Amino acid sequence: MAEVRQYLTQAALQLGDRLEAELLLVHVLDKPRSWLIAHADDALDAAQEAAYAALVERRRIGEPVAYITGLRGFWSFDLEVTPATLIPRPETELLVELALDKLPAKRASRVADLGTGSGAIALALARECARAQVVASDASADALAVARRNAERLGIANITFVQGDWLAPLADQRFDLIVSNPPYIEADDPHLAQGDLRFEPASALASGHDGLDAIRRIVADARNHLEPGGWLMMEHGWNQGEAVRVVLAGAGFVEVFTAVDLEQRDRVSGGQKGD
Repeated sequence: MAEVRQYLTQAALQLGDRLEAELLLVHVLDKPRSWLIAHADDALDAAQEAAYAALVERRRIGEPVAYITGLRGFWSFDLEVTPATLIPRPETELLVELALDKLPAKRASRVADLGTGSGAIALALARECARAQVVASDASADALAVARRNAERLGIANITFVQGDWLAPLADQRFDLIVSNPPYIEADDPHLAQGDLRFEPASALASGHDGLDAIRRIVADARNHLEPGGWLMMEHGWNQGEAVRVVLAGAGFVEVFTAVDLEQRDRVSGGQKGD
């Protein structure tokens, strides 16, 4: 039987990615990645070899690693993800950071996360702000089931999940902060038929001819759900910052801004409820 290092080398050549090869193997073995270093000379048994080969093949034909393993790291924890949810991405952590800067440190606050998916943003905010009460909405019952399981597994209790489209299920509730990572890809963008995006829920990716349909709807409805001085912040595409600022200003938001990600690309825009 071949050794762990040999399986990893072969899989990395097939996938063109050493990290992905390692993530798949530790998933099969139920071990941390650090185990691979100390046990590089170990052999796999026949069942482990077959299971690993099957996962490598699934990845080779394009299935995302996160869906294969059922896990994705975000913020300071691992999240369960399924094909019912968008795969959380590192750039979305910028939205969490900006949101935390706006939450009051010395009093309780109310936060809404729209289109929560796996619960990534909502759970990060709820964990970091124990005094905040977070409401997370999603139109998908399957996505909400995943988010609830993540909250239970992480022991985060200051969060409530509601089913519905964007702000619709929030009735007359008002919040200090509303955040969202809505779909923002143009409906005819060829990237939707490439890479990991092929496997993710289309409703969480694309939104109209210019990608801004969901953002326009959220902005139009958000003022009625914000406390005086409350903030709305949304993730968007690298080339949409100016357009989103125009939408926000047109709806009466003030202190409108766009923040860039680590690659210096427009990533999050927001504004404060004006008078």
